[in-house]
Amino acid sequence: MQDTKRCEDICLKNGAVESYDKRMSSAFQIKPKTAIQKNKTSSSSSSSPALVSRPQSKPSDKLNPKTIDPFGDHSRAPSAFSAIYSKGGIPCRLVHGSVKHKLQWECLPETLPFDPLLITLAEGLRETKHPYTFVSREGFKELLLVEGATEKAIPLLPRLAPVLKAALAHSNGEVFERGLNALVQLSAVVGPALNDQLKHLLTSISKRLMDKKFKEQITVALQKLEQYGGRSPEELYSSTSRA
Repeated sequence: MQDTKRCEDICLKNGAVESYDKRMSSAFQIKPKTAIQKNKTSSSSSSSPALVSRPQSKPSDKLNPKTIDPFGDHSRAPSAFSAIYSKGGIPCRLVHGSVKHKLQWECLPETLPFDPLLITLAEGLRETKHPYTFVSREGFKELLLVEGATEKAIPLLPRLAPVLKAALAHSNGEVFERGLNALVQLSAVVGPALNDQLKHLLTSISKRLMDKKFKEQITVALQKLEQYGGRSPEELYSSTSRA
């Protein structure tokens, strides 16, 4: 009973991402110096608390930059997925292994509601930094493997389609591959129910078809989409041309 309550509390965090506080544009204000104060600039600068609290950068800082903390506060606004993950809104964490990494769920995945967790994980497919890339990819795949995944995923298809399309249209090749794999995984679970959404997705896939790097992978994916959805390659390409 306690595990179920914990899962519900965790999933509530996925509904929205709290906006971050704006940084102060200036922590201190230095009043204009008078003629007499200008003569004491060198002595007052070393004793001023405002200046002491803001240490000057050293030349060595450029050669030895600090490691970026994925959970830290940065001037660049974080993505929705990274913000949710850093706040504990994704009920799983990355476990580093000697051979490969794996996910450890905080509660049984089959007890988790797919809405909005599955959509949030799909949005994370567009991430390009670790650990977000691994968590979103593996989390999406493992969530679709739970019992009853078909019934839970089908109602979300109209909302999942544009999210997957964004990954398939991404300029980053690795993001495209994750989106393509996720589409095949989803098709294996929901079957023909995905066919109505394919016309919105195949246009992005077809743009990479002539790329030698992705041609074989796309061909295999289209074959699997036909297998799971019951549509021939001719129908798939026809949907692409009409979209």
